[in-house]
Amino acid sequence: MATIKKLLLFLTLFTSFVNPTTSEPCSSYKFPNNPNYATCNDLPVLDSSLHWNYNPKTSMIDVAFMKNNVKESSWIAWAINPNAKGMLGSQALIGYRKSDGSFKAYTSSITSYATMLQESNISFPVYNVSGMYADGSMTIFASLQLPQNVSMVNHVWQEGSVSNDGTFRAHALTGSNVQSFGTLDFKSGTVSQKIDGKLKARTRLKNVHAILNAVSWGTLMPIGVILARYLKAFEGLGSTWFHLHRVCQSIALLIGTIGFGTGLYMGSHPGVHNNPHRCVGMTLMTLALVQVCVAFCLRPKKDHKYRKFWNIFHLIVGWTTIVLAVWNVFKGLQILGGDLIWRNIYGCVIGSWVIIVISLEVGTGIISWKKKRKRTIHELSA
Repeated sequence: MATIKKLLLFLTLFTSFVNPTTSEPCSSYKFPNNPNYATCNDLPVLDSSLHWNYNPKTSMIDVAFMKNNVKESSWIAWAINPNAKGMLGSQALIGYRKSDGSFKAYTSSITSYATMLQESNISFPVYNVSGMYADGSMTIFASLQLPQNVSMVNHVWQEGSVSNDGTFRAHALTGSNVQSFGTLDFKSGTVSQKIDGKLKARTRLKNVHAILNAVSWGTLMPIGVILARYLKAFEGLGSTWFHLHRVCQSIALLIGTIGFGTGLYMGSHPGVHNNPHRCVGMTLMTLALVQVCVAFCLRPKKDHKYRKFWNIFHLIVGWTTIVLAVWNVFKGLQILGGDLIWRNIYGCVIGSWVIIVISLEVGTGIISWKKKRKRTIHELSA
C-alpha cells in the first residue's frame, strides 16, 4: 500500500513538471474583486480566454481578456476590427507590466503593420480600461459601446515581448501568432476561427524563403569559402579546391537568387516588413553579383602585377558577404519567431564551423611552416 502511495505521489509530481502550463477552463476562473461574467470562451490559440457580459438593449459589453502563462516582460492585446479580418484596422486594448511593477492598460488604433502600439483613441466608445498581472497571467478589463444591433464582430488577440528600455517588440510571425483571429458573437457566445487560403500561402512562402536563404547564403556560401581557404594547402589536390569553390558558390547564388526573389515578392505585398533584414538582403545580392562579375570578367592572371589587389578585393567582399549572410539568417529566424530550436540549431552549425575553421587554420599554418622550413633548409644546404 505504501508503495502505491509513493508511486501516485511520484506520478503527480512528474505530471506537474512535465506539463506545468496547463490552464484551467475559463469558466472555473474567479477574478479578484468578484466581477462576474455571464459568458466566457477559451480562445483556440495563445492560451487565452475572453470573458464578457453583453446587454443587447444598450449594446454595452463588459469584457475581460486574459492571457495565461505569460512572462512579466510581455505585452498582450485584444482588438475588434470593425471593417476586416486581421490586424490592420483593428481597435485594440493593450496591456503590459511596467518596470515599476504596475500594470498599464490603454487603447490603440492599428493603422499600420509597423505600429508601435502607441496609445490613441479608437473608433468606438470605451470605458474603465484597466488591467492586472497575477500568477503568470495578464488580464485587460474594459467596457465597450458597440453600434446598435451589432453583436457579431471580427476580433484578434496577440502577445509579444517588451525590451529592457520599454519598447514593444513585434510578435512572432509564425504558428499561433498568425492564427489568433476570428469572429465573435457576443449574443450567442460563439467564437469561430477560420484560417483562409491566403494566410496559409503567406506562411508557406515565408517558410520557403527562410529555407532557401538559410541553405544558400547561410550554409553553402560559407562552405565554399572554407573549401577555397583550406584545400589550397594540400598540393596533391591541385586545382580541385578552385572547382569545388566555384561549384559551391554557383549553386549557392542560384538558390539565393530564388530566395531573394521570394523576399522581393513578399515585400511588394501588404504585411509586416523588416527594413534591416530587407536592406541587408539587398546588400548581399549586390555584393554577390559584384563578386561574380569581378571573378569571371576582371580576374588578372596569377603573375599580373594587379593580381594581389584583386585577391584583396575578392577576399574582403567574400568575407563581408559571409558575415552579413550569417547575421541576416539569424535576423530572419528572429523575425519568424516561434520556437527557438531553429535559431539554436543554426547557432550550433555556425559554432561547429568556427571550431573547424580554427582547427584548419592551425593545421594549414603548421603545414605552411613546415614547407617554408623545408625550403629554407634546402636552400642553405645548396
